[in-house]
Amino acid sequence: MADLHLSVDRAAGGIAGQITRELREAVRQGRLTAGARLPASRELARDLGLSRGVVVEAYEQLVAEGFLVARIGAGTRVAPAAGRTAGAGPGASGAEVREHDYGRRPTSPDLRTFPRERWLAATRRVLASLPAGGLDYGDPGGVRELREELAAYLRRVRGADANPDDLVIVGGVAQGLSLTVQVLAGRFPEARPGRDLGWFTGPAARPAGRDRGVRLAVEDPTGLRQLPLLRAAGADLVAVPVDGEGVDVAALAATEARAVLLTPAHHYPTGVVLSPRRRAELTAWAAAAGAVVLEDDYDAEFRFDRDPVGCLQGLAPGRVVLAGSVSKSLAPGLRLGWVAAPPHIAAAVRRARAEQDMGSPVLEQHVLADLLRTGAYDRHLRRMRREYRARRDALVRALAEHLPEITVRGVSAGLHLLAELPGGWDERAVAAAARARGLAAEPVGPMRRRPGPPALVMGFARLPAHRAGEIVAAVTGDLPR
Repeated sequence: MADLHLSVDRAAGGIAGQITRELREAVRQGRLTAGARLPASRELARDLGLSRGVVVEAYEQLVAEGFLVARIGAGTRVAPAAGRTAGAGPGASGAEVREHDYGRRPTSPDLRTFPRERWLAATRRVLASLPAGGLDYGDPGGVRELREELAAYLRRVRGADANPDDLVIVGGVAQGLSLTVQVLAGRFPEARPGRDLGWFTGPAARPAGRDRGVRLAVEDPTGLRQLPLLRAAGADLVAVPVDGEGVDVAALAATEARAVLLTPAHHYPTGVVLSPRRRAELTAWAAAAGAVVLEDDYDAEFRFDRDPVGCLQGLAPGRVVLAGSVSKSLAPGLRLGWVAAPPHIAAAVRRARAEQDMGSPVLEQHVLADLLRTGAYDRHLRRMRREYRARRDALVRALAEHLPEITVRGVSAGLHLLAELPGGWDERAVAAAARARGLAAEPVGPMRRRPGPPALVMGFARLPAHRAGEIVAAVTGDLPR
C-alpha cells in the first residue's frame, strides 16, 4: 500500500480539491505508479487529521477522471492507463493521446462512476428483507414499491402529475415508446385504449386489420437510432421542424398526426428547450386534435445553467405519456425505465407488457426503489451534476481556444452539446477526426430531413476535464486544411 506524502494548507480552504490535485500530480509524475494501492479513505483521513468525507470526495473525483479505480474488496488503486502519458501534448502520437475512449455515442454517461458500493449495499438490504414470494412473477406493470418511489420522485424532481397506478416499469425508454406506439397503432387489440380520443379515426387513421398504424410526428432533426424501432411498432413517421423555441406547433398541426414524439427538456441533437409559448400551443393542439404527446425525458436531471424545467406531462397529464429511465443517470445496461401515462393508456401498456414478456426483472426494481427511498439516488445525481458540468465547461473552453470558428449551442443541460461549423466545412470529416481521438461526435446532417448548416453533436460525459484541451488541440491538428 502506497505511503502518501500530501501537503494540505487548511487555511487556504478547498481541502478536497487540494488532495485531488496532489494525488493527480503524483500519478502524472510517476510517484504513484499504475496499480499502486492507496490507503483506505478512513486511514488517509486519520493520517491527515481530516474528515473521511473530504478524502472520499477527492477519491471519487479522481475515479471519475480515470486516474483511480475502485473495486469492492480490492480497494482504491491507480488506474492501469494512468501515468506520465496522461499529460501528453498536442504533438504526441495518436496512441499516446488516445489512451481512453470517451464514449461511442454523444449521450453516453460515464459508466466508471456507476455507484457500485451503493448498488451493492442496496442489493444486500433487498436480499435480506425481501420475502420469498417477492421473487415470483409479479405485476407486469412493475413492483409496487418502485412505482411508489418513482411517482414521488417524478412529482418532486420533474413536476410530473404521477401516481403509482399510472406508472409502468419497462426495459428502458426504447421499450416504453415501442409499447406505447404499438398500443396506439392497435397492435394489441385486447389492450387498445378507447376510441373516444380519436386516435383511430380521422384522416390519419388506417383501416382495421393487418395494416393498422398511427401517424407519428417526430422532431427534425432527430436521433436516428429510434426510427427503426418506431416504424416496427406501427408508426407512420412524419418530420416536423425544430427551431430556437422547439417544435413548430403550426407545422405539427398541418401534418394531421395524432401523436408526436418530443424531447422538450433538452432536444436531441440541438439542445433547445421547448419554450413556454410552444408548450402552451402544444397542449392546446393535443386537446383540440385528440392527440397524444410522447415525451422522451432522456437526460432532464442534468441541468447546469438554468432553472429546472418541468416535464410536459405535469401540464397535461391526460394527453402526455412521459417516458424516462436510469440509462443516463446510472447505466443503460440496467434496462430500467418507466412510462407515466393517462390511466387508460397506462392500463393498456401494462396489459401489452403482460402479453409480450410478462414484466421486468424484479430484484433490480427493488434495488432501485431502495436507492430512491434512502436518498442514495439523489446523492449520486448531485455528484454527477457537478462532475458533468466541469467536463462540459472544459470542452467548451477547449473548443473556444482551439476551434474558435465553431459556435457552441445547447449547453445548459444534458450530456451533449451542438457544435455549429462554418459554412463549407465537411461535418463528416470533422466528426471522423474527433472520433479518431476518442471523442463521441456525430454529424447532424443525417439526422435532418431538411437541409441545414454543418454541425456536430458532441458528448462530454466521459471526457475528463483535464484532458479536454489536449484532445481538442489534437483534433484541430488532424483536420484537413
